[in-house]
Amino acid sequence: MTSTRTPRILLAEDEEAMRTYLTRALTNAGYEVSAVDRGTEAVPLLETGDYDLLLSDIVMPEMDGIELAQRCAEISPRTKVMFITGFAAVSLRASREQPAAKVLSKPFHLRDLVLESLAPFPGLR
Repeated sequence: MTSTRTPRILLAEDEEAMRTYLTRALTNAGYEVSAVDRGTEAVPLLETGDYDLLLSDIVMPEMDGIELAQRCAEISPRTKVMFITGFAAVSLRASREQPAAKVLSKPFHLRDLVLESLAPFPGLR
């Protein structure tokens, strides 16, 4: 029997306005979203949850998005990773250190996020 489970996204974004916007928009688009404001809060969720996508800012307090992505690869290797950032140099570092992850630069349109990050991932629409 084919599962029709709602795709689950773990959002790690320290900027409150962006986190609120993305959570609301992705939820309205039909995704189940868990949102945290730092990488250290995301790790326990990765350990206990089954997420299809980790959507993470790169520059965050305590643990940056690249370190979080590395932890995600260890804890939940099936979870795809997408970075969002407003810093071009950080985007280049992310591409070099996490080549399997996609990078979307701020500002971006929600349509771009859905088309570029979610559609190509198996199990996500």
